[in-house]
Amino acid sequence: MAGSKKIAVVGAGPGGLTAAMLLAARGCSVEVFEKQPYVGGRTSSFGQDGYTFDLGPTFLMMKYVLEEVFNLAGRSLDDYMTLKRIDPLYRLVFRSGKTFLPAADPERTREEITRVFPGNEEGFDRLMRREKKKCARLVPCLSIPYEKWHHLLRKQLIHALPYLDAHVSLYKHLSRFLHDPDLVIAFTFQAKYLGMSPWDCPGLFSILSYIEHALGIYHPIGGPNQITKAMAKVLAEEGGTLHLDTGVKEVLVQNGHAVGLLLESGDKVEADDVIVNADFGYAMTHLVGQEHRRKYTDDNVRRRAYSCSTYMLYLGVDRRYDIPHHNIVFAADYKRNLDEISRLKVLSGDPSFYVQNAIVTDPTLAPEGKSTIYVLVPVPNTDGDIDWERDAPAFRERVLDALETHAGLTDLRRHIEFETAITPATWEHEKLIFKGATFNLAHTMGQMLHLRPHNRFEEFDHCYLVGGGTHPGSGLPTIFMSGRIVADYILRRAAGTPLSEHA
Repeated sequence: MAGSKKIAVVGAGPGGLTAAMLLAARGCSVEVFEKQPYVGGRTSSFGQDGYTFDLGPTFLMMKYVLEEVFNLAGRSLDDYMTLKRIDPLYRLVFRSGKTFLPAADPERTREEITRVFPGNEEGFDRLMRREKKKCARLVPCLSIPYEKWHHLLRKQLIHALPYLDAHVSLYKHLSRFLHDPDLVIAFTFQAKYLGMSPWDCPGLFSILSYIEHALGIYHPIGGPNQITKAMAKVLAEEGGTLHLDTGVKEVLVQNGHAVGLLLESGDKVEADDVIVNADFGYAMTHLVGQEHRRKYTDDNVRRRAYSCSTYMLYLGVDRRYDIPHHNIVFAADYKRNLDEISRLKVLSGDPSFYVQNAIVTDPTLAPEGKSTIYVLVPVPNTDGDIDWERDAPAFRERVLDALETHAGLTDLRRHIEFETAITPATWEHEKLIFKGATFNLAHTMGQMLHLRPHNRFEEFDHCYLVGGGTHPGSGLPTIFMSGRIVADYILRRAAGTPLSEHA
């Protein structure tokens, strides 16, 4: 019975908390162990002097996935947070001089295409029609596991095959519909959500831009960090226990089964099932003993393809800026910039970057008349030879120059009251992200579906993996899905339903 199950969860990120609250709501005894003094992992917040910043994710897409998770826990999402739909979706700034502001309404986006990219309207219409069908067929494939090769024959994936576009790059796929290079970038930059270049990213991920345009982008008041805080609240309401400042040293294994956790304090925690929500590469190389890893050896983990990293600036400024909530400024040579990140692994002299000006939507994040400016610059992960202790000061100046020159943040330096930065080295050593790869394992065809780490751990039984490094992949909606898949696994097993019937 589910009610007799004792579950130990490593990490209070969105995947771990999704599984935890769903299992607690079904009567399981759930304990979550979090090394940091806060919940959320990358989906957390910090602040000072009245400024509040999200550490990581700032976009919420596929709102219905989160609503379904809360409904499964017997809750309404609206009782825990207020969501606002962002309009325009974002401001895209090209060095060609064009500025493109797609709207929350696709019809108004079409009008914006007429203004900025005339002649591409019919291609946009064809793209949206095709991606609607693709999304309807592909998204259901993400919510089921693929443990064996023959699972690729499941009806959901067979039904989606004509729309996968996995044999072409994302950029090439979109070029079939749109002929202006800048407009193609406007519908392919979403590959950066996966830490990849659209020239390398599989074409199946064109659904990301469709999801934004058709379903919208949302902002929870207080920031996306409110999601994990709400999940922790539900967990507590259902009798689950959250242990902060409590690091895990090792997953305990006996006779091919996970049997609990060894904490950094030396205490042992017994459990019927263990859920690992730590970063995948870190978990394999730090939390699971080498004697228990035949497939995921240290060498195997190191050789896998990882996403890029990010250089972050969090700025509290003493004024308001007249720019939208989400802003992306592209390098003059965007493809070269991405090659510098993923292939050459050097710092770009002309980086692309993202700026969040959330105060235009959410006045709770800063004192009256002031703003939080969140800056994300994709950069190489720590596989490169960049010395961040040496190079960070000069790179900061380069980024601030670009913000003042290209992002509309005039005289920004003069208005900074609060500032902190995160480099790939910070992500790796302080946030415990393997290689500082902020978006986790890359989403190459060799690391997807059955070739991605499975939600039911392959090395030993009664251990499950959630988060961006496992199936279905990185990004908040798919991380929620990973937590839901794992909760379903455990509940099926408790009910005596064969796991092979999971579909």
